[in-house]
Amino acid sequence: MEFFSSITSFGGSTLSYIIPFLFVLSVVVFFHEFGHFIVARWFGVKVDAFSLGFGPELWGRYDKHGTRWKLSAIPLGGYVKFLGDEMVASKPDSLKNLETYDEATRKQLFQLKPVWQRALVVFAGPLANFILAIVIFSGLFMTVGKAIVEPRVGAVVQGSAAQDAGFAAGDIILNIDGHNITSFSDVQRLVALSYGQPLHVTVKRNEAPLDLTVTPKMQAADEKNGGEAHWMIGLQSPANGNAVRFEKYNPLQAVAMATQETVFITERTLIFIKDLFAGRAPVKELGGPIRIAQVSGEAADVSYLALLSLTAILSISIGLLNLFPIPMLDGGHLVFYAIEAIRRRPLSENVQEIGFKIGLALVLMLMVLATWNDVTRLIKL
Repeated sequence: MEFFSSITSFGGSTLSYIIPFLFVLSVVVFFHEFGHFIVARWFGVKVDAFSLGFGPELWGRYDKHGTRWKLSAIPLGGYVKFLGDEMVASKPDSLKNLETYDEATRKQLFQLKPVWQRALVVFAGPLANFILAIVIFSGLFMTVGKAIVEPRVGAVVQGSAAQDAGFAAGDIILNIDGHNITSFSDVQRLVALSYGQPLHVTVKRNEAPLDLTVTPKMQAADEKNGGEAHWMIGLQSPANGNAVRFEKYNPLQAVAMATQETVFITERTLIFIKDLFAGRAPVKELGGPIRIAQVSGEAADVSYLALLSLTAILSISIGLLNLFPIPMLDGGHLVFYAIEAIRRRPLSENVQEIGFKIGLALVLMLMVLATWNDVTRLIKL
């Protein structure tokens, strides 16, 4: 990847992580905030600022609508600040203070818009992240194609879960837990995210379907798997290089495949979260900014296509995370608006303030945990 190589050649390994990380995060954050921004504009909301990053402003300019577009010093997120927001985290000003605005200005206040419009503005951010992922995947499927490794069993590892379940070399894997299998990579992803739960597999053997049940086993961490433990069943893909092909799709097919890929990643992420709370998934698998930077650097070393794929995956994660019903996140705002729609009046400012503080505490705790995991991984390297 010549572009990133030329930039990072003078800066050593640190820059080789930082540059791709900033690229990935900036793209994902920009589209998320732009989703909020564009729908707010459609509804006539006055947007005071659109910032990529937090903290002191490094560069900025006003557009014809009076919005300040700026780059800020801490590149770990971004925000859209509406007229009437008390702070950049979209915490509204007191309703009493909003009443001090004149009639013309009040029509531009986000907090005085109908609840359905406010809900759409909030939802537009996560939606933009999912749309970005679909656009990236669609582009890759149309131009490069999707790597298809025939889902045929090349070999079964002795003493593995697959051998115990009755797999045999030559089996063609058709379906796992209701997911149609088109490539061996589909098998690997489903196994890796199973967290030891039994998988119901349909294979084709001697031209006839056969149902098998396999329970993945945890492989201990070693240098071969990147120093981390993984769930495995002990199947090997065909050694023949002809088993790999890149299949390109027309625009309609690409969008359909990209949507399917986005839904799949979303579904598996939700399963991971459910298993995390149930104690089946290890907490140490949570990653924060350091982990994202590390993965971004590794993807950039492979190719810009890998970096684009990572951008799509991270965009899905950010969109999904923001839909969690936690005050301060988009999902928390949506919960407040749903309650307001049912009650026909908003929750009191005191209740919202308490919710905001609880949400902030939860988000900070999650960030601390993820960062601790990142640091622990680095120490082990």
